[in-house]
Amino acid sequence: MKILYAIQGTGNGHISRAREIVPLLQQYGDVDLLISGTQADVQLVQKVKYQLHGFSFVFGKKGGVNHYETWKSMNLPRFLKDMKTIPLKEYNLILNDFEPVTAWACRLQGVESVGLSHQASFQSKKVPKPKSIDWAQLVMKYYAPASHYVGFHFERYDDFIYTPVIRAEIRNMKVSNLGHYTVYLPAIDDKYLVPILKQIPQVKWQVFSKHTRLSYIDGNVEVSPINNELFNKSLASCTGLFTGGGFEGPAEALFLGKKLLVAPMKFQYEQQCNAFALKKFGLPVIWASNRNWLPIIKDWVQRPQEHQFHFPDETAAVIEKVVKDFAR
Repeated sequence: MKILYAIQGTGNGHISRAREIVPLLQQYGDVDLLISGTQADVQLVQKVKYQLHGFSFVFGKKGGVNHYETWKSMNLPRFLKDMKTIPLKEYNLILNDFEPVTAWACRLQGVESVGLSHQASFQSKKVPKPKSIDWAQLVMKYYAPASHYVGFHFERYDDFIYTPVIRAEIRNMKVSNLGHYTVYLPAIDDKYLVPILKQIPQVKWQVFSKHTRLSYIDGNVEVSPINNELFNKSLASCTGLFTGGGFEGPAEALFLGKKLLVAPMKFQYEQQCNAFALKKFGLPVIWASNRNWLPIIKDWVQRPQEHQFHFPDETAAVIEKVVKDFAR
């Protein structure tokens, strides 16, 4: 059997999930990997056969997408050309983790594909979503369309939705609590964060920033460039994680039993939905409309987190079912 696994390269969550799924897929046949996008800080350990430009959202420094840089990075002629280079008919199974080139190539050529992603869960009307303008929902629906959907979310809201894929390195971590708080907000400059965090001097903060190349310490705040190994070590031993409204990062923190505070990116519908779902569990959220972050962060530090999450290891069973149901 030949399997094509197409992965979105914007953000770290898609590739982190793929690192867990690829070895499972390889039990069923030969797996070719395709990645489009350029905004990830982690890499696959397996060889990538197709590296495409795709469409990437470029992170800004003020809590949202850098629309100008995102627009500059878009290349529609290249997108259309890349669509024609993928030999879709060679594959018995095509899986798509919110990757648009392969998704639209399949759609236009009439080839079936399976959307295997967190975003796939949004096809269900049962998933919590805030009220939003229609275009945001349309982007989620048509950015990477598929013939079938298998989704992941914080809860099994529908029969095709499963709990998060938690990496083995996270599941096998030795968890402790050394009293510090870990911070990862890729769309916010550390120069904005540090002055806020310093106003809570009784707490030690370990900030991982996309916007610095050098490590430094300012009072009770330690800032480091992105480093997956150091971040995992910090996460395993922290009291809580302050992060964006992504999916895999918050899910891993909740699996480890860590307190969680999220600040979803402005104008990013998926992150708004994730934060909305977490808010329903009673977890704190800093929305774009919150101008003063300090009281929310102070309250989060002082309060215990009551809701406990259970994410069983069901990834192998999900992949077995996908292969059985959709391979041709």
